[in-house]
Amino acid sequence: MRQLISYSSEIYKKFLNSKLSSQWQKIGIKRRAGVLAPLFCLWSQDSVGIGEIPDICVLIEWCKKVGFSIIQLLPLNDTGFNFTPYDCQTTFGIDPMYLSLEKIDGVDISDFINDIEKLRIQYSFPKKNIDYKIKQEKLKILWKMFQTTKLNIQFEDFEEKNRFWLKDYALFKVLKEKYQQKSWEEWEERYKFREQGALEEIYNKEKDLVNFYMWLQWQIFLQMKVVKEYGEINGVLLLGDLPFLVSRDSAEVWAHQNYFKLNMVSGAPPDMYFAKGQRWGMPPYNWKVIEENNFDYIKQKVKYAENFYHMYRIDHFVGLFRLWTIDINEPKETYGLNGKFDPADEKKWKALGQKILFYMTDGINMLPCAEDLGVVPKCSYETLEEFSIPGIDVQRWKRDWGKTYDFVKPQDYRVNSISTISTHDMSPFILWWSEEAGTTDKYLVQKWCEENGFNYDFIANNLFAVSKSSEKRLRWKKRIETPEKVLEILNMSRDKAWMFYDAYLESYSEREKFWKFLGFIGEPPEAPTKELIYQALLMCSATSSIFCIQLIQDLLSLGNYYNIKDKNIRINVPGTFSDKNWSTVLPVSLDEMLNASINNEIKEINNKTDRI
Repeated sequence: MRQLISYSSEIYKKFLNSKLSSQWQKIGIKRRAGVLAPLFCLWSQDSVGIGEIPDICVLIEWCKKVGFSIIQLLPLNDTGFNFTPYDCQTTFGIDPMYLSLEKIDGVDISDFINDIEKLRIQYSFPKKNIDYKIKQEKLKILWKMFQTTKLNIQFEDFEEKNRFWLKDYALFKVLKEKYQQKSWEEWEERYKFREQGALEEIYNKEKDLVNFYMWLQWQIFLQMKVVKEYGEINGVLLLGDLPFLVSRDSAEVWAHQNYFKLNMVSGAPPDMYFAKGQRWGMPPYNWKVIEENNFDYIKQKVKYAENFYHMYRIDHFVGLFRLWTIDINEPKETYGLNGKFDPADEKKWKALGQKILFYMTDGINMLPCAEDLGVVPKCSYETLEEFSIPGIDVQRWKRDWGKTYDFVKPQDYRVNSISTISTHDMSPFILWWSEEAGTTDKYLVQKWCEENGFNYDFIANNLFAVSKSSEKRLRWKKRIETPEKVLEILNMSRDKAWMFYDAYLESYSEREKFWKFLGFIGEPPEAPTKELIYQALLMCSATSSIFCIQLIQDLLSLGNYYNIKDKNIRINVPGTFSDKNWSTVLPVSLDEMLNASINNEIKEINNKTDRI
């Protein structure tokens, strides 16, 4: 099969001379393709209520069929009962809801088969959303299993090797139960402030329960090691996702309160997609104190993850240099509007980020990748280049901003990048095309009107086709064929209405520009077609990026699995709280995917673009 485009291996060889040369040598300098697949989205004939750790092995088999060599996962960390992967109760321990009950080590499973089968039927697939009650039900069975076991020397070895975090985590979980899941800040002061006598007392009183939570992590450790080894046998690398921040109500914040600035919360500044910015709520790090302790928390977190992954994604990479922080007493309605960067002095950013990065990578075999989206400082790009760390280049955002607004040619992507058509925090491609391409943010328009004293209703009704717009996006009226027409309708100068003028240039002809970028002629369709999806995936894979990783929902869009009217396809809408976030389930099982009709098309894309 003829390749669409080819690149000389020379463009990637510089990675072998970078600060991470040993990590690159470990995985090899190869143009790789892969899939981003949140474990909670997946299911197989063996799954009990949610995607389970052994299901990743079935995904590995599918990757072999389509020619992928990377599986990217979202964070698997224990979230308690909050179920928000980036606001977890620990950045070490993995959530026990992902355990396969039928593969628990040291337990006679035959005694529990009936209980397991009842759960499998009660929480059966297919379904649109995960019912997270499955976690509590699985924990009940796991507790019964634990009571039939005798802890052995392998468990004790696991406990000893993970003494930095494991016992604190288990005590935290026990105390969460004691206080009906209330935050540690609401506990009695002797527990809240970790009086040694109080901790020894609860440990001795609840030793079985403490051991249970440590035992769960050991069982997870065993199951995850099997998956990693299976990936190695089949030539598929696992790319883990390490949350940059951790929940305020977490084992780590409770155990290391001086490592965090508890009078502040983290977030993101306003941008073109989030007019009010974002308020996440997790506490910022106190880097001064962490450095005084030789960055032990950072080093230990990455070292533990190395047991399970070959590569890891540094979430919110730009936060290594400076983090948007908001006073904890700031009203929540202002989101991230009234925040500030920490450190405030831009001259300190690069040195801080590179220092943290050194401790995250020193002595670690895993190759880091970076989520470098949002408002990105120059020092972030410079550091990624110096370390040869792949950032993320998102196809719909790779444009000649401020000039022609055309989409960037595939060969002009960063070589040290992961190219993709969507991330888990974005609308999958078919929703972007049908609802967002060619539109501007409604709340951003409202914000401009508030700040400048413009009449929002007049502007919305005269510039935008309100009936064709969505709840959050405004679609331009077709008859407004030039940016000068915008000024004419508003009866304003460009100096006064520059924001609408610029927004028009950025978004009015977005669909037409993308259609042309893909090589099509004529008018683009309003609804996404299979031909459009295929070509978008092909052009993304044809980039000079060393890796190309696609969201599993986008890959499935090549088949007849999704309806654009079903918004349930989206994984997460940042800055919102909804039971639809982090709960979508694939419409097809992993077992069926092994023989799906789209497999040949995906393999063809990889062959045409010289990826493995």
